[in-house]
Amino acid sequence: MPISVATPPSLRGLSAPLRVIVRRVLAAEGRKAGEIAIVLSGDSELRELNRRWRGIDRATDVLSFPYEAARAISGDLVISLDRVREQAKRYRVSLGRELARLAIHGALHLAGHDHHRAGERRLMRSRESLGLRGAKVEIARLDAVWTAFEGP
Repeated sequence: MPISVATPPSLRGLSAPLRVIVRRVLAAEGRKAGEIAIVLSGDSELRELNRRWRGIDRATDVLSFPYEAARAISGDLVISLDRVREQAKRYRVSLGRELARLAIHGALHLAGHDHHRAGERRLMRSRESLGLRGAKVEIARLDAVWTAFEGP
């Protein structure tokens, strides 16, 4: 099934590595990717979605909207590029690494993981770390696209 990525035209090169990352994370969870849409947007859109669907009137970094599917995981991931930039600076990581982390985090939500309780948070962080370790090549590709767009 397809994983589509909606991104600003100047960042289209982010699409292929993001598709690989999401497929790999779901496979590690023993799940198959169904129809998944990844939307790269900004804080204003994520704030509106967060307010409408979760009743929280503030921007967030990633939202996951799973759909019922018989055999495969289907849903939408919406990631704020504004949060990617801010959090990469705050956590002192590359833009590609932070984008990959948010894609992994969102895919884990689609697979049914959550982080409301301490045990859930530990498991989610552990799965994120595993996903990041397996995505080194894709992170380098994400960084290359971003560097070409924004400059070193």
